[in-house]
Amino acid sequence: MRRLLICLTLALSALCATAQERKVQNKPYIDLRPLHFGVSIGLHMQDAEFVNVGPQTVLMPDGQSQQGYVLCDADMWNPGFSVGVLADLRLHQHFSLRVTPTMHFGAKHLVYRNMLELTESGRPVETTQDLKNTYLSIPVDIKFSAERFNNYRPYLIAGVSPMINLTGKDQDYVQLKRYDLMLEVGLGCDFYLPFFKLIPELKFCYGLTNALDKSHVDELTDINKRVFAQSVSSAHTKMFVLTLYFE
Repeated sequence: MRRLLICLTLALSALCATAQERKVQNKPYIDLRPLHFGVSIGLHMQDAEFVNVGPQTVLMPDGQSQQGYVLCDADMWNPGFSVGVLADLRLHQHFSLRVTPTMHFGAKHLVYRNMLELTESGRPVETTQDLKNTYLSIPVDIKFSAERFNNYRPYLIAGVSPMINLTGKDQDYVQLKRYDLMLEVGLGCDFYLPFFKLIPELKFCYGLTNALDKSHVDELTDINKRVFAQSVSSAHTKMFVLTLYFE
């Protein structure tokens, strides 16, 4: 048993020594440049948090009032596609300022449950909406990188991302505002390959402002949709973004 323990100790020591062994570094001076650029592709998941107003009284154009009780919910995380560019300004050995203009193509799936109209089984009647969004985001982040070891270097990011919703308005139930501002945090790792640097990154984005376009209610030509449009008082957008950067 003693010999076995000695052999296991020696094997683990050799394994740890191998893991800490220095290797030839690819692109050893790439991080010393004051400014460098890149491109990105990725996938994202969109969602939104809605605050429902509960029972409501809707005033119709003819002066009559109508009772309504509709609950709105984004019932799933919807996938989308992202593409962008990267500019990285070196501030310090461990810090850099990064700007990554990105286009996000996706949608949010909304479900409206009419609590005053039930099916034969006693469940609320459901109506759905695919709220399509094309966002132009301009994230400005601070990147904190650890010490480089061999050909990888993990990092953390945090910053804000102004968003512009490029989707045109339509006559659907709910619409979002043209502009939004998101707080984002994430992590990633720089992988130094022989000819370029590959950077996988995962970040979470949360909207800081009320993104609901309340003026959209007055633009609806179908008065029956107003009960649905007025069922929520605020909306905050959320995104998970998985990105591959190439520098």
